[in-house]
Order: sequence, then C-alpha cells, then structure tokens
Amino acid sequence: MNIRRIAGTAAGALGLTWVVRAAWGIPSAMGAGMSAIQPYARGATTYRDRKFHNTEPSSQLVAGAALSLVLSTLTKRNLGRPLGVIPLQTPQLPPAAAELAVTWYGHATALIEIDGYRVLTDPVWSERVSPSALVGPTRMHPMPAPLTDLPALDAVVISHDHYDHLDKDTVRELVLRQTAPFLVPVGIGAHLRHWGVPEHRIIELDWGGSVSLSALGRAHEGSDLVLTCTEARHFSGRGLVRNTTLWASWSIIGPTKRAYFGGDTGYTKAFAEAGAALGPFDLTLLPIGAYDERWRDVHMNPEEAVRAHADLCGDPANGLLVPIHWATFNLAFHGWSEPVRRMVAAAEAAGTAIAIPMPGQRVDPVGAPPRDSWWEDVG
Repeated sequence: MNIRRIAGTAAGALGLTWVVRAAWGIPSAMGAGMSAIQPYARGATTYRDRKFHNTEPSSQLVAGAALSLVLSTLTKRNLGRPLGVIPLQTPQLPPAAAELAVTWYGHATALIEIDGYRVLTDPVWSERVSPSALVGPTRMHPMPAPLTDLPALDAVVISHDHYDHLDKDTVRELVLRQTAPFLVPVGIGAHLRHWGVPEHRIIELDWGGSVSLSALGRAHEGSDLVLTCTEARHFSGRGLVRNTTLWASWSIIGPTKRAYFGGDTGYTKAFAEAGAALGPFDLTLLPIGAYDERWRDVHMNPEEAVRAHADLCGDPANGLLVPIHWATFNLAFHGWSEPVRRMVAAAEAAGTAIAIPMPGQRVDPVGAPPRDSWWEDVG
C-alpha cells in the first residue's frame, strides 16, 4: 500500500471539494448579464459605450498604484480589524414609525423612519459580501437582529450593485417576507429580475428621477413620501466588467422631514446641487469608511463626509449627520476606528451635530442622540 499516494489523493479530493464549495452559486450571485441589463440602460443620462460614467473625471484607482496596492494587501490587510468585540444593541423599534429616526444595522444597512414611513437602505444580512460562500470579506460583528424581526417596510432603496450593498440572499428573503417595492438605479432591476423579484416591485430610476409612494398605491392616509435617485460619484460591477449598472444616492422627502442616504460615493459637486434642489435635509447618512488616497475619487474620507453634510443641509450646523459604511467589513487599509475619530474631530471643528450609533442602536434626532464614545472601548 502506497500511503503517500493515498494521502495525496485524499488531499487532492479535499482541495477539489473546497474549490467546488467556494464556486457554488457564484453565477447566480453575480446577477444578470449585459444582455439583460442593456435594454434598460440605453437612454440613461450617463450611459454610453455600453457603460455608465461619472459626470466628474473619476478613476477607480489612481495611475501607478497597482504595486503599492499589492504591498498593502500583503502587509496591512488586517489593519482594519478591531482588537475587541464590537458591541451591539437589539433594535428597539416603536409600533408606528416616527417623524424622523434611524436604526443602523451596520455598514450601509439602515432603517429610516420618516413622517410615519419606514425605508430600508442597502440591506445586507449575509455573513460574507462576495459571490462565494467561502471567499471574500466577512462580518466583523453579527447583524444585531434577524431579518425576520423587521417591521412592515414601505420601500427598500439600493445605492449600487457592489456585494456589500446588494445581496442576493437578503433580496430573496425580503421578497418572501415583505411587500415593499425595491427602488434601484438603472440597470440593477435586471439583477432583481434574475433573482425572482416580481416586476411590479421593481422601480428603476435614472439620476434625477423621482417616485412617490402614492403613485405606487402605498401612501399612508393624509401623507406621501417622495424618493429621488440622486447623483453619486462611484462605480459598479459584480464581476470583471465594470459600470454596467448605475450607482446613486437617494433623497427621501416626506411632508415635514427630509433625509438623504449617501450609499457609497466620493465627494462630488452633486451634494451641493441636491441640497439646493431637494434640501435642506434634516438627516444625512453618509459613508466615512473604506477610503484611500489611491481611490479618492470614488470613496469619501471622514472630513469630506462632514463637508458633504454641509452641502446637503445648507449649513454645517443644520441637520444631523449619522455615519455609515464603516465598522462592519474590512474593505480598506485604515485602522478600524480611524474613520469615526476623524469624523468626530471634523464635525467638532465645523459645528456639525452628529450621532454615532452602535450596530442596532436607534437614533431619534428629536430626543437625545447617543453621546458615548463606545468605539474607543473596542480598540
């Protein structure tokens, strides 16, 4: 008996099994192909040459940065992980949605309460943000509550199709458990159709496009909610081909309150334009993490988030800024708490009101926003 040959065969079989498991489901998770997307993309504002474009010159990676990126990946890939355990709160949601409140579930997933409506942003409940079940960034904290605990939603908004913002399994669960429509930028509807979302629940909009819940037959008695797809400065893609679907931020406007969901974006003049046309906003949810000088066009840093808040609210002292897109997935090479520390310093200098909830914590701007520095205890 050749023990070495048997051991080698067994190891090879295990390796093959791992590869199969890692690859399982990838085609479905990647979503729709170009042939399904193009009919909806043609005619969109910034669609040309079979791709979407930013209105401002933008690069996903600055020229000559490839080698330094490889070195950072080898030497700094764990810099964004906390030393301690990230604390959670079990979401405490009232029976009826408030005039204005937000519960942050982590990363870009948040439940906004506005004028009695509930809007869920970029819902991702999966453990890993990747087309593979075994490869890709994993959560640094659990979701603070299961998806089944969500109350009835009035709308679900998606900013773009990257895996940390658009998750197939979460979308499928929401289709089964909720009746709310999905509001998405142009092209992303093809992914949703590919995953079985009914056509009547897909609202696909270009930058500047709006829809009211009354037009969808979902308005509450005596009030309405208008959601507008607003310009962002980013990119898209769930595979090797980039920018086949549009990316966006969202304004959410009720009879008395206005909220802005930034999604994922670099700093852009579009913030001031949205503030002038749709604001001033009472609440902004803006990304502060996953920034790097090598991709500065498409991801804001914390100081730019504070500046964007001022653009959207007309004055740095107006409204409340709640940071998103940090603390949940390790997607860059800065320290875990660096984004929030830098944002706090910039907000203090600008006179901007901020609230920094831990995952699962609900913020009510009318009440007392959280003031404790919980992130300092995590390390």
